[in-house]
Amino acid sequence: MDSVQPYWYSWRNQIAPLVNAGYRVVVPDQRGYNLSDKPSGIESYRIERLTADIRELIRACGRERAVIVAHDWGGAAAWRFAMDYATAVERLIVMNAPHPAALARELNTNWTQRRKSWYMFFFQLPWLPEALLSFSPLASAQLFFRGTAVRSAFSDDDLQVMASALAQRGALRSMLHWYRAAFRYPPSRPSQVIQSPTLLIWAEDDVALGKSLTLGLEKRVPNMTVHYIPHCGHWVQNEAPDEVNGQMLAFLKRDA
Repeated sequence: MDSVQPYWYSWRNQIAPLVNAGYRVVVPDQRGYNLSDKPSGIESYRIERLTADIRELIRACGRERAVIVAHDWGGAAAWRFAMDYATAVERLIVMNAPHPAALARELNTNWTQRRKSWYMFFFQLPWLPEALLSFSPLASAQLFFRGTAVRSAFSDDDLQVMASALAQRGALRSMLHWYRAAFRYPPSRPSQVIQSPTLLIWAEDDVALGKSLTLGLEKRVPNMTVHYIPHCGHWVQNEAPDEVNGQMLAFLKRDA
């Protein structure tokens, strides 16, 4: 699952390897993205609504538990889902998405991370971010993807596909509402320890999220393995697909 990258196409390099390994793979457009529903109002994107979507999606597939794989804001929803629906998480794989406690800590104490996160504060403004980003969906796609990647990962055709998803009516507004809801509607329940086996894959040269966000989580996620990928930017599953796929499959087969 993925929030900032606009829809399932983000995971195109992971689907076939997982299917070929025998896994049933469901790759949804999350609330507000591409062809999914785009409810109005910032409150519609509060974290409890997003995690409830995941729970109902698992049940709609006829299951009670699943392996959750997520990136960026989708990762934020996945961390919270693993706290609030612990019995529904078989294993958790998160990529370049900070645990909420680590993000709060770094935003409060680390000026370097505050500077990296400037856009999160800019997106809190009304109407202006929508106006700037919707002027040219292709330019926005270039900014979001090529602009934050270290390795070559997105072809011109890829960017056209991404721009098409961003151009869907209401998609950019909904994307920004994820950021706004995170600031305005903090979780109503306290954080819980995540006991599920967890793999955190982290690209070390992410322009927006520093490596310090991966530290100090031993008590909050005691069964976590962290795998760092050097010389790789924010879109780790696109920039280093072979390494990401290898780490995922090895983790899924561990003690299976």
